[in-house]
Amino acid sequence: MDGQELIARYQAGERDFSRADLSGADLSGADLNKVFLFKANLRGSNLRGADLSKANLFGADLREADLSEATLSKGANLCEADLRKANLSRADLSGAGLRETDLSGAALNRAFLFRAYLVDADLRGADLDGSNLSEADLTGADLRGVDLSNARLDAANLSRARYNGRTRWPKGLVPVSAEPVLVE
Repeated sequence: MDGQELIARYQAGERDFSRADLSGADLSGADLNKVFLFKANLRGSNLRGADLSKANLFGADLREADLSEATLSKGANLCEADLRKANLSRADLSGAGLRETDLSGAALNRAFLFRAYLVDADLRGADLDGSNLSEADLTGADLRGVDLSNARLDAANLSRARYNGRTRWPKGLVPVSAEPVLVE
């Protein structure tokens, strides 16, 4: 299925596209509010500026997808999704579920992750420059080597978060509830 077909079917009222193969599809700017893309293949797809509010992307393959400026808020489910090397620059992920999501190498610069649920997420090598992680739940998240020096972490939960000597924290933040990992 290509992007045009999905949009046409969505506009006709269909919402469930579980396990659809949309790799490389152009869905930029599409209104896909409440779409169901459970375990869909969206690898390398263009979702720039798309509205995926309340979307279910559980277990979806979004490796190298462009989700810059996309809206994935209001409870969007990206749990266990693969977002390695995805572009989420300036995306709105406020309140999104990202439990056990692989975000390693992802661009999350200037992303809005207010109250995002990032429990056990893999953020190694992610670009979080200027991102807002205020009140985010980062319990058990892997932050090894992540530069958070320009990120907002006001009231973020860092319990059991893993970090190492290459992890950079905002000035004045001492991660007392996080756990240093000595072995790379």
